[in-house]
Amino acid sequence: MKKIMATHEGILKIGANEFPVAVLEDGTRLLTGKGILAILGRPYKGQYKNELPAFIRGTNLVPFISDDVRSLLVPIEYKSSVGGRPIKGFKAELLPDICDIYIEARKRKILTPLQAPIAEKCEIIIRALAKTGITALIDEATGYQEIRDRKALQAILEKYLRKEFAAWAKRFPDEFYREMFRLRDWKWVGLSVKRPQVVGKYTNDIVYERLAPKILEELQKLNPKDDKGHRKAKHHQWLTEDIGNPALTQHIHAVIGFMRASNNWATFYRLINRAFPKKNQQLEFIFEPEK
Repeated sequence: MKKIMATHEGILKIGANEFPVAVLEDGTRLLTGKGILAILGRPYKGQYKNELPAFIRGTNLVPFISDDVRSLLVPIEYKSSVGGRPIKGFKAELLPDICDIYIEARKRKILTPLQAPIAEKCEIIIRALAKTGITALIDEATGYQEIRDRKALQAILEKYLRKEFAAWAKRFPDEFYREMFRLRDWKWVGLSVKRPQVVGKYTNDIVYERLAPKILEELQKLNPKDDKGHRKAKHHQWLTEDIGNPALTQHIHAVIGFMRASNNWATFYRLINRAFPKKNQQLEFIFEPEK
């Protein structure tokens, strides 16, 4: 059977100690058996005895091993991204479970003298993980956090955006534009007259750039301008019915509420920046200074 490859490997630092960690092709985060032993301060004496790895070996610990934990004690064999050598590792979420076992055994006062220092280390580890989870620590150590963030962003965009644009349906109420005209001190004559070109830029700014991370950038790729500067569809026609359009509708109504509460564009823009900052971008101030 072909062993799965590690795509990212690194060194995890907990306190003064350093331990090898890896992320596999399927996103599984792993600690090596030797790494767990080192974290706990246990000597390496072979991986298994009575079907249990060395870091949880001890007859007095067996009663605290649940079925869920036991399923995590099965090692995962993978190939290192450096040299392709085979390595055995364990899912990273096992570490806090192991710590819980030692701490619980200490509460029951059944630890051996050699196990007592391990329980103390486990308490330190649990406190550290309470602030930053083991998954996040491994992602940082291996550099996988960039891939993780990219995959998370892609998942968000897939929920918001269609593969093909839908039939047109009115999504922006007249009041959205009427309030924009009022705040910009423009004469309102209805939507039958061509709107100023800057209205599209304002709409991108206060709506699409604040709807979801990178969504405007993706919409501009899906819905590019032609040689004459026209788009085949409206941006909202690319939004999904179950996630994208409901989020758009909710955001537009919130924006209109801030518009109603404002006397001018500058005041409105400050409110919208505070309530709905742009996703993963620095703020762009596209209004004139308030008089």
